[in-house]
Amino acid sequence: MRTVSSLARKDAVRPVAADPLGDYEPALFVADLGPSHYVLLNKFQLLAGHLLIVTRAFERQERLLDLADFAALIACLSEVDGLGFYNGGAEAGASQPHKHLQLVPLPFTPESPDEVPMEQALGNGLRLPFSHAFERLPPQATASAWAALYRELLHRCGISAVATEDGEVHSAPYNLLVRRDWMLVVPRSRERFESISVNALGFAGSLFLRSQEELDRVRATGPMQVLRMVAMPA
Repeated sequence: MRTVSSLARKDAVRPVAADPLGDYEPALFVADLGPSHYVLLNKFQLLAGHLLIVTRAFERQERLLDLADFAALIACLSEVDGLGFYNGGAEAGASQPHKHLQLVPLPFTPESPDEVPMEQALGNGLRLPFSHAFERLPPQATASAWAALYRELLHRCGISAVATEDGEVHSAPYNLLVRRDWMLVVPRSRERFESISVNALGFAGSLFLRSQEELDRVRATGPMQVLRMVAMPA
């Protein structure tokens, strides 16, 4: 757990553009990523090197991830050893309507240079107090294999596809976390614990907070209890 000033700055800034990820500031541009995506620096980064993987054409953040999304994520993870994640809807912590994945490089902490904190718990067989689906990815898995596993994990969590005029959307909010060798889906019940917004990084084991007051509240409640209260029952 830690406090980060970027969250308070993000609250104070009103976006000038209706779609800040589509009409982005040129200084935030990192690279084109094939015909379907591009990479931006996160203006309000939680960790150094925090990237956004954005669809070139506007798609709603509620759209299910597809083969192109996973191909883009694999391309980034092949260059950066980190954690990819997706906030599936506002109740899962998404703050922008334009479809985008995110990537943060490791390490999160000097104590765990090669692992995500929740990865250690899952690897040790800890029973998490909320609904989730976790699976290892085989070495050199293709984007098709990643997309298939993603659909399977959503199904295990009771999240289905709903057909709309502009494509498939998910039936309930969720967070997706992905490393090169594993994938985790966590269905969500709400965005916030009290006033504290929780996104996918919370389920990586890293809660980023706006103030010392929020940090004290999470410590008093217990981080795992905070996650349980914004997820679905196990």
